[in-house]
Amino acid sequence: MTTIHTIGIDISKSVFHVIGTNRAGRIVLRKVLKRSEVRHYLANVPNCLIGMKACGGSSYWAREPQGLGHTVKLMDARYVKPYVKGNKNDFNDAEALAEAVRRPTMRFVPIKSVAQQDIQSIHRVRSGLVRQRTAMGNQLHGLLGEYGIVMPVGVASVRRRIPQILEDAQNGLSTAMRKLLAELYHRLVHVDESIKQSNKHLEFVQQQDEVSAPMHRCGFWAGHCYRHG
Repeated sequence: MTTIHTIGIDISKSVFHVIGTNRAGRIVLRKVLKRSEVRHYLANVPNCLIGMKACGGSSYWAREPQGLGHTVKLMDARYVKPYVKGNKNDFNDAEALAEAVRRPTMRFVPIKSVAQQDIQSIHRVRSGLVRQRTAMGNQLHGLLGEYGIVMPVGVASVRRRIPQILEDAQNGLSTAMRKLLAELYHRLVHVDESIKQSNKHLEFVQQQDEVSAPMHRCGFWAGHCYRHG
């Protein structure tokens, strides 16, 4: 254990492949760990440099060994690929990570804090809701167009015009269509409210994490990398 200087960990859903190298870059450890074994194992390894691929869940797995005193770096898969030797497999990927993380010119991906992941998750959910609302508005425009009723473009016009259309007894809409229109409108209102709640939730979490707002503005959430100094 005392000879380990750098570790490359290829993370996956079920098992992690681990390669450890000494200061000369020679492999001194080759191991497969279950997810439940990773933290316990690393707790018994002297503090070292650990390289992982930036992917889903990587920030969580980076924070775990960080809490044990290890130095952890995340790397874009594109920058690790040139270091893969032979055919692509999990151990070769782990070995490439152990080698790439030692390179002085390697570009690293920032490790997100829990608060930053919370903000990213809220953004993703909110974006999905906005897309859903846009699709619902387009659908309402299309359905009403089939009955000769045209509304101005935009969700705002839908919110304003649908109640008026439902109250207009002279527009020729049948009872069945009015019922469908009312159901779709209520769904739209519900999605609108969910978006408002997401906005409030986002504002609250950002206030709890002062660093999140400037990082969001500089493009952090777009997955931008920085050069490690």
